[in-house]
Amino acid sequence: MDVAHASNLAVSRQRGLTLLELLVVIAVASLLMGWAVPGLQAMNARQEVAAEAHRLRVALSLGRNTAITRRTSVIVCPSPDRQRCNTEDWSAPLAIVLGPLSGNDFAPDALLRVLEDGRGVSVSYRQDSKPVRFTQLGRSSGHNGTFRLCGRHGQGAELVLSNFGRVRAGNTISC
Repeated sequence: MDVAHASNLAVSRQRGLTLLELLVVIAVASLLMGWAVPGLQAMNARQEVAAEAHRLRVALSLGRNTAITRRTSVIVCPSPDRQRCNTEDWSAPLAIVLGPLSGNDFAPDALLRVLEDGRGVSVSYRQDSKPVRFTQLGRSSGHNGTFRLCGRHGQGAELVLSNFGRVRAGNTISC
C-alpha cells in the first residue's frame, strides 16, 4: 500500500468531531448566548413600550377624528368590561364612546370601537380619574396631560396630549 493511499484512508475514517472540539464549540456558543440574551430582552422590552405607545396614539387619534367628523363629543377611556369607564388602569382595553357618560357608564350603542389591552406595559394618566374627552372641534381642552408607560427592564416612555387634542412623544423614561 502506498503512502498517499494510507493517508486518504485515515482521513476518510475520521468522521464527526472529537470531544474536545465539541466542548470548545459549546463553550463559545454559550458565551455568545450569554452576551446576546440581555440585549435581546432589552430590545423586546423597548418594542413592547413602543407598541403600547402606538396603541394609545391610535385610540386618541381615532377619538379626535371621530369627534371632528361626527361633530359631537367623543370619549376615550379604558374599559375592561366594555360597559363603563375605569380610568385607573389605562393598559386595559380602550373604548371610544360617543357623547357624554352618565357617571362612568355608557350606553352599549354609544360604543364605537374597542382597542384590545396592552400586554405587559403599565400605563398611567393623570390623577383625577377622568377620561379623555374630545369636543366637536377635536380639542381636549381641560383634559390634557401626560401618559406614562412603564415596561419591563426599566424601559418607559411618555406621551403628551395637548389641549388641541394632539398627541406627541414625550421623554424616554426609566421606570
